[in-house]
Amino acid sequence: MLALNDRVFIFLGEVVHEFSKAELQQFDFSTIRAATDNFSDSKKLGQGGFGAVYMGQLPDGWEFAVKRLSQNSSQMEVEFRNEVMLVAKQQHRNLVRLLGFCLEGVERLLIYEFVLNSSLDKFIFDSRKRANLNWDKRHKIIMGVARGMRYLHEESQLRIIHRDLKASNILLDSDMNPKISDFGTARLFELDQTHAETKRIVGTNGYMAPEYEMTGKFSDKSDVYSFGVLVLEIVSGRRNNHRIGNDMEDLISYVWKNWRERSISNIIDPSITSGSNTEIVRCIHIGLLCVQENEASRPIMASVCLMLGSHLVALQVPSRPACFIHRAVVSDTSSTQDCSSRVSEAERSRSESNQF
Repeated sequence: MLALNDRVFIFLGEVVHEFSKAELQQFDFSTIRAATDNFSDSKKLGQGGFGAVYMGQLPDGWEFAVKRLSQNSSQMEVEFRNEVMLVAKQQHRNLVRLLGFCLEGVERLLIYEFVLNSSLDKFIFDSRKRANLNWDKRHKIIMGVARGMRYLHEESQLRIIHRDLKASNILLDSDMNPKISDFGTARLFELDQTHAETKRIVGTNGYMAPEYEMTGKFSDKSDVYSFGVLVLEIVSGRRNNHRIGNDMEDLISYVWKNWRERSISNIIDPSITSGSNTEIVRCIHIGLLCVQENEASRPIMASVCLMLGSHLVALQVPSRPACFIHRAVVSDTSSTQDCSSRVSEAERSRSESNQF
């Protein structure tokens, strides 16, 4: 059996080989440290479970984003390898572009294009900034994310399941074009593979499909569910796990209740003052189809793109969507019992997964 140092050496050799095949630039750590003012808080763009992201600027004025993986994370090498093996080979206008790397001592740094307008959550969940997102911009973001996910699932040389699609992982460039980021938890599927299963459930509450959160089973339809949540957040301007009035009610239940009651105006963000009402309602409809309880009832991303791009494509009638799994009590009494049982099941699943 190989010693740890030998395994690390082999791993790093594989990583460098993958980077060289992708023609990515290798940076010295000292260069990145200087470009980020020694990773100062003033340069920090965000913080995730596997590390922090900083803005860097070289003396010639070139700006970039750098992900510095946490040395305290037991998954650091896995995260790094995922980004190397998956992102380096992908080229699509709606995916953030990996430009280079730094491997020096214990440091693991990934260099990305700098995306000017930060992440979608900074806009959509901020009442002042949200007012700057008219419907045309929101629809453009929805379409761009859909195309990026279609590419990952069906058009790339590799079939990739993202597993953590959410508003904070959607970056917006100077023209408000969306770019999907953060592939640290992504998984590669074989061309004929339909599902996979894990005992280590990773992701974000409110975006995880119920079958994944409860059992660890995931597929392209898990990403479709996350996309559906994202669409409903973009249309409504609300977080999925947000307090609505005096009650704790997840966004999906809120949307479904108003959809059934035909109170569509309650769903739509009041700051949307222009745009096609037919298009807005169609996006809500598509969002509900994506968050169906039964994964087989959810469309694939190619179908989602067709439905978003043409009003001539007929939409199925959505059934009751999956309930949001959360510790909070759901205000809709008709679904409280279902939610409670799912909470218990999900908690048991998490408890079991934490033993591995």
